[in-house]
Amino acid sequence: MKYVKIALQIIILYVFVLVGNWIQSYFHLPLPGSIIGLLLMLAALSLKIVKLPWVESGSRALLSYLPIFFIPATVGVIDYGGVFTGKGILLIPLIVLSTFATMWVSGYVSQTIARKSKERIACK
Repeated sequence: MKYVKIALQIIILYVFVLVGNWIQSYFHLPLPGSIIGLLLMLAALSLKIVKLPWVESGSRALLSYLPIFFIPATVGVIDYGGVFTGKGILLIPLIVLSTFATMWVSGYVSQTIARKSKERIACK
């Protein structure tokens, strides 16, 4: 019975993701549907529309598998341990700068694409 409860709670969480995806595609929002679904879940929990016990076990089950997604990156870093010895402190600013550069380029490209698609829609 415990697994059925967890499965039903995961289905509730998935419904929020599906609704978020639908809202994103219907309104052509520049925000991922999964984030919209997450915000909807936050609103539903804050407004007490959805009670925490209704989704708690399912979310804990999903969160328990989250570290699996980080293992490949960690293993890749371990293969290059020689790069980090003695130069590790220099890598910190490089990582910070590359993160900001990635965020800037991603934002610029997405805004350019959004602007061009908006112009294309306006021309029709």
